[in-house]
Amino acid sequence: MATWVLSECGLRPLPPVFLRQKTGPVLCHKSSKVRFLGSNKGVADLKFQPRGFTCCSFRERKWELRVSAPLRVASTEGEEEGEERINGGVNGVGEEEVAQFDPGAPPPFNLADIRASIPKHCWVKDPWKSMSYVARDVIVVFGLAAAAAYLNNWVVWPLYWAAQGTMFWALFVLGHDCGHGSFSNNPKLNSVAGHLLHSSILVPYHGWRISHRTHHQNHGHVENDESWHPLPEKIFKSLDNVTRILRFTIPFPLLAYPIYLWSRSPGKTGSHFNPNSELFVHSERKDVITSTICWTAMAALLVGLGFVMGPIQLLKLYGIPYVIFVMWLDLVTYLHHHGHEDKLPWYRGEEWNYLRGGLTTVDRDYGWINNIHHDIGTHVIHHLFPQIPHYHLIEATEAAKPVLGNYYREPKKSSPIPFYLIGELVRSLKKDHFVSDTGDIVYYQTDPSITSSSTSK
Repeated sequence: MATWVLSECGLRPLPPVFLRQKTGPVLCHKSSKVRFLGSNKGVADLKFQPRGFTCCSFRERKWELRVSAPLRVASTEGEEEGEERINGGVNGVGEEEVAQFDPGAPPPFNLADIRASIPKHCWVKDPWKSMSYVARDVIVVFGLAAAAAYLNNWVVWPLYWAAQGTMFWALFVLGHDCGHGSFSNNPKLNSVAGHLLHSSILVPYHGWRISHRTHHQNHGHVENDESWHPLPEKIFKSLDNVTRILRFTIPFPLLAYPIYLWSRSPGKTGSHFNPNSELFVHSERKDVITSTICWTAMAALLVGLGFVMGPIQLLKLYGIPYVIFVMWLDLVTYLHHHGHEDKLPWYRGEEWNYLRGGLTTVDRDYGWINNIHHDIGTHVIHHLFPQIPHYHLIEATEAAKPVLGNYYREPKKSSPIPFYLIGELVRSLKKDHFVSDTGDIVYYQTDPSITSSSTSK
């Protein structure tokens, strides 16, 4: 293990991770193609890959999450309006226009406008600062476990489970940053830290990193999105009644993540542990195998600890906090894309592009938990620009709000403990069931049978 860590963290000059040119080729998503604008060589059309366009050859081994927001995303109204649409659009609307705001309409700004509003220092990644957060969280995790084991009484254990499960979720967020490459500019460091953080909580680092890349590159797309995407009506109605009811009845949706890792969502196949899964391309097989081996090693370690300390003690120290962590993960990821008081659009075909899909994301306030889980509630800017480190997300969001206008939905303020989110989850599960099989801009519809079932319980 030590040899592997030293090898993976070897220092060497690194190429820039993300495109930041002010001139030169500019990416523009439209429909199923990627267009290069502004090049002296003219316009070249490339077929868009299912998992999103990357500027790297598949023969190159890239450890960081290979998704960076395109430099420029064209709205369906065209790019030529430029600054006129910013000055006369969202920022200049009257009361009547605000009342008639359509969240599914093309925004009067583009991705470059949002990017330009964010201070330059918000893009800077500090590996020492990132590692300090890892050190903080790891110290808290071991401190909580030691205190609970020492005190060992049934007044302490429930408090420990809630606190430790939340800390497991915090570790996950830091590993998630490693996968995005927002942890540092060193892909080797990102990989080592990501494997250690994610394997410790039974997450296959590369397997999940790659599927999460697919989610970011296709956010807001009915068919191509990867996590918590809506079920088309045909797939929804093909589910048996038990599956259909469990999917929308608490607490079962909050326990979905381990199942998703092994079998994905209804209508999709593949496993995050299988290198031959359709989730991955051939060049990613070695990465997936590496992560599956690390996951297996952690599972074996837990079995060994079960023999040493006994299965009951292992359940109390690790098993129940793991379940709390899974519930945090499912709650947070679901509510970042569902449950807003106004219905949010989902897209298909010509109506979808990277910007419009990202604008369907919702920010959430978690009270005291905001700092503990590294401000992942500031999710809109994270989705549009996943390369921004978590410790700059709040500032970047504040700077971008004047550009986003009505397309930014101010989150409800939370009490110190965000219990209100349970109500948001329940309301969404009662009404957000499926979307139409047709249409390029669709909204969730409700199955009355599920609503009546949940009401009668």
